[in-house]
Amino acid sequence: MQLTLFDLDNTLLADDSDYLWGRFLVDEGVVDAEHYARENERFHAQYQEGNLDIHAYQRFALAPLRTHSLDTMHALRADYVERIIRPRVARHTPALLDYHRQRGDTIAIITATNRFITEPIATLLGIDTLIATDPEIVDGVYTGEIAGVPCFQAGKIERAKAWVANQPETFERVNFYSDSLNDLPLLRWADRAIAVDPDDTLAAAAREAGWPIISLRGEQPPFQLSPTE
Repeated sequence: MQLTLFDLDNTLLADDSDYLWGRFLVDEGVVDAEHYARENERFHAQYQEGNLDIHAYQRFALAPLRTHSLDTMHALRADYVERIIRPRVARHTPALLDYHRQRGDTIAIITATNRFITEPIATLLGIDTLIATDPEIVDGVYTGEIAGVPCFQAGKIERAKAWVANQPETFERVNFYSDSLNDLPLLRWADRAIAVDPDDTLAAAAREAGWPIISLRGEQPPFQLSPTE
């Protein structure tokens, strides 16, 4: 049996759910527009450059969960997933996921984006296993901190290994699909790495390593994928 891991943002989705959530909260008037928009852009740029402070970012991203009721935030999240995320599922994502299911792979999303945002997105995609950055919750309240190891950069390897160790199955091979330079550690750890609509740094690394480079967004499906390899 093979384990196939998928990054979420700009991989299965044709956009970044973390960044879009911040913009959504601004548009809905949930947060101070000027401050939140500025910080959202700043952290997004750091992520794209590969130097994001994940703890500082999560304190920022989780702050609305501390200042608004969970009922309010859950209602906003449901609206967000339906109106903002559903249209941004990459064109060929459903077919790719179905292929791996039919092949008998165990499939999972592994993402740096926090679980509050990504859990309903995983449900939308029909993926039961989600390995994400976990917000700390104490006495039912979000603290703004991260619980355990952030699912980010090298931390993704640690989280993947911990998840695999708790499974009854033995996986003969691990495949990983991602778009981001931040995922180079896990891509290099995986038995088979596939670059999906990659950023420039990952595209260069993929060409050097001989990894497939595919797009899930174009008119034509990525026939060069050959997932049976």
